[in-house]
Amino acid sequence: MNLKEIKEMINLMNENNLLELEIEREGIKIRIKKEAKETIGFAPVSEYKVEHISPSSSGSSKESKSEDKTVLKTVEIKSPMVGTFYRAPSPEAAPFVEIGQDVEVGQVVCIIEAMKLLNEIKSEVKGKIVDILVDNAEPVEFGQNLFLIEPA
Repeated sequence: MNLKEIKEMINLMNENNLLELEIEREGIKIRIKKEAKETIGFAPVSEYKVEHISPSSSGSSKESKSEDKTVLKTVEIKSPMVGTFYRAPSPEAAPFVEIGQDVEVGQVVCIIEAMKLLNEIKSEVKGKIVDILVDNAEPVEFGQNLFLIEPA
């Protein structure tokens, strides 16, 4: 392989938002790995509204005024690539995280398989999982929301 071919591989990685590429040709094996930027996979803090409504026997206006509305600030974990979303490291293993579970910075929350490479997606914020927005083994797009986390 020459320098031009290696530059083409790097361009291929950049065009397809890949973090790692491995090619073996004519007995030569090349592996190119790019470190993920700190901001990949996260969006700005957004609001996620949760309404707590007390059970009532009638729908009077006095009772509807007493509804407890809470606004939570959440961080969205977004997919840094196109691929297949997996909640667990293997089909028989427990999921990495569940709704209501606390997560730490650097904790693996899911895996995205892209081009037969398994990419661990890690939390870059400490907090509690509020919602899991994708079903297991479903395809995901670049920038698609995967999780909502309430920062601690």
